[in-house]
Amino acid sequence: MAAPFRTLDALSAAGKRVLLRADLNVPVQDGSIADLTRIERLSPTIRELSSKGARVIVLSHFDRPKGKRVASMSLAPMAAALGKVLGRPVRFVADCIGPAAEQAIAALADGDIAVLENTRFYPGEENNDPGFARQLAALGDVFVNDAFSVSHRAHASTEGIAHLLPSYAGRLMQAELEALGAALTTPQHPAAAIIGGAKISTKLELLGNLVGRVDVLVIGGAMANTFLAAEGKEVGRSLQETALQPAARAILAQAAAAGCTVMLPIDAVTAPDLTAAAEARIVDIDAVAPDAMILDIGPRTVAALRAEIARLKTLVWNGPLGAFETPPFDAGTNAFAHAVAAATRSGALLSVAGGGDTVSALRHAGVLDQISYVSTAGGAFLEWLEGKILPGVAALAASDPDPARDVA
Repeated sequence: MAAPFRTLDALSAAGKRVLLRADLNVPVQDGSIADLTRIERLSPTIRELSSKGARVIVLSHFDRPKGKRVASMSLAPMAAALGKVLGRPVRFVADCIGPAAEQAIAALADGDIAVLENTRFYPGEENNDPGFARQLAALGDVFVNDAFSVSHRAHASTEGIAHLLPSYAGRLMQAELEALGAALTTPQHPAAAIIGGAKISTKLELLGNLVGRVDVLVIGGAMANTFLAAEGKEVGRSLQETALQPAARAILAQAAAAGCTVMLPIDAVTAPDLTAAAEARIVDIDAVAPDAMILDIGPRTVAALRAEIARLKTLVWNGPLGAFETPPFDAGTNAFAHAVAAATRSGALLSVAGGGDTVSALRHAGVLDQISYVSTAGGAFLEWLEGKILPGVAALAASDPDPARDVA
């Protein structure tokens, strides 16, 4: 589909100072980077810009230093990791504005790469301070945003700077927006969304937006318990939100009015507690014991979902269907994941998944690389599902910098 923003195809990068907003906010455990996924996904944009002769200047935040310099939140380790992923030198600069940054950037040759220090060391970043945005913009000739995962925040390095320099979407941003657009903005029908996880309270806006966009809404995980209880079914000691039962009924009514079919579990795997050693039982959803917990969907529900997948053209997935971290309560999510992967491999289904637990569930099922697109964007992915405008994405749609906010 045509993009409402400029991509790298429109950028003559040779000799230009390219400010690249990346997301190097990677998980760190015991001082070591625990997952390189975000850095690996960023590398194609950097390789392309560097190979075209750009001077690549990477901007990112890490953690929440609250506008102060915190040594343990430096981007130095991320710069080193990026160099290893790229297999070439990456310079780290211990500031993101001021003389140190200016001198380091002036010393770059065409094709060189530098990572500037944590943008959140300055309060102007999260405040989207115009002065701080101008200081950042003065370091570059063009701006490339490749950080969809932070583009739901109107910060200086995501939104402010895009109004000051010619701006483009990086390859990761482009892929994300094209996948999400194809999945929900202009989906092929029949289209479905599967929403799981623990709490309906965190996903009310999301559910309300989806019922008007998809043909089928599948609700799983502990969220489904609140809907089942709202329909008057016994859910025993299962996690559910009693206060939100009226909201669940409202969502069901909204779906009915929109012609969206809502699928809830028709059977379940229950146990007295959430442990691998607990005695699990498969029961019809109308036969949950008062002292039992619903911990997974049952085989009849899996069969119904498989039948649904066979007729779908588009699927958006956020949230597991059960307590997949504790076998045997991973069976339902695993079975569904394999069915989605098979339909995707056959070319019959466009599948887009996102959210931390969803990514973990897909990895657990061994099909992470068999889904059409997997978003690691977290909050930005959820806000997109809610139908919200993401400031960092909206800023890219502007064709030219705003003269009233000139860098000079």
